[in-house]
Amino acid sequence: MSRFLAERYASLEAYTPGEQPTDMKYIKLNTNESPFPPSPAVIRAISEESVRALRLYPDPECGALKAALAEHFGFEKRNIFVSNGSDDILNFSFMAFCDGKKCGVAFPEISYGFYQVYADLYGVDAKKIPLASDFSVRAEDYLNVGRTVVIANPNAPTGIALSKNEIERIVASNPDHIVLIDEAYVDFGAESAVELVHKYDNLLVVRTYSKSYSLAGGRLGFAIGSEALIDDLNRIKYSTNPYNVNRLTLLAGVAAMEEHDYYMNHCRTIEANRAYTTDALTALGFEVLPSRANFVFARSPRIGGEQLYLELKRRGILVRHFKTESIREFNRITIGTLDEMKSLVAAVEEILTATGAND
Repeated sequence: MSRFLAERYASLEAYTPGEQPTDMKYIKLNTNESPFPPSPAVIRAISEESVRALRLYPDPECGALKAALAEHFGFEKRNIFVSNGSDDILNFSFMAFCDGKKCGVAFPEISYGFYQVYADLYGVDAKKIPLASDFSVRAEDYLNVGRTVVIANPNAPTGIALSKNEIERIVASNPDHIVLIDEAYVDFGAESAVELVHKYDNLLVVRTYSKSYSLAGGRLGFAIGSEALIDDLNRIKYSTNPYNVNRLTLLAGVAAMEEHDYYMNHCRTIEANRAYTTDALTALGFEVLPSRANFVFARSPRIGGEQLYLELKRRGILVRHFKTESIREFNRITIGTLDEMKSLVAAVEEILTATGAND
């Protein structure tokens, strides 16, 4: 850190992204990327003509993409906000809806690490609410909480989801505060809260193209909310970087919505591969939490979480390990192709045998 960094950021602990190593070819099961490529329409949309047009700024309104999203989800364009990945929208939301002078924010103690980073970045008082003993988020803990509420549903890194009815209880009990539901993983078997936006003006649902739409490298996210909430987000966007979604990504986003079924079919495949992985790990003695995401969260009583992570990495398989005390024996394992998951299970069996953990 230089001597010029603003004092307010001196103690900031930045978010640590998942590994993207280049030293060898890995089976990457660590950052919840899709194992499947973008749809044919997306590939066709990135034409030579569109590349040549990169000399021009993109549409700051993201009009064509908003129209496609509005039609698909049953809203008007004024209810849609588009930005450079859902992380960008979360950042803007903490700026817009978390005020240290008026109210703080509440989110699960074990959840997406960026929530705490944003709270620290903007000096917002954060109430971190513990998970239940089974690692689930308890809806009753967020009723009448008197703060902006941020919940990933399904939660990360556990994969456990709240029902739409539970989400509605939280939203209805906090009418004077924003409830942000981060649905990055909702397409893999959870219930979306999107339709509740028609009923509640304090609900903001945030989605991403990174997981179910195979566009993690495209950096594209969107939010659905009341017109007033979307206006608030646009105020922040246009005060920072109005051209924050590039031309090629906008084209890819529209094309992906045209082939929605392609992506949902892959989501169903991932669900089937998740079931296979859960059953296989359970048979090896692992505790696997009931995931509705494109990953599983698992621990074994016979080998430590960090040791398993390191042994898998040595064998060319990456999973995500967290050092937080309450979950340090777990590893988060992205669901890939069936062949990739079979390779993972075979490697785990080999490790358990080699380390004597099967004894």
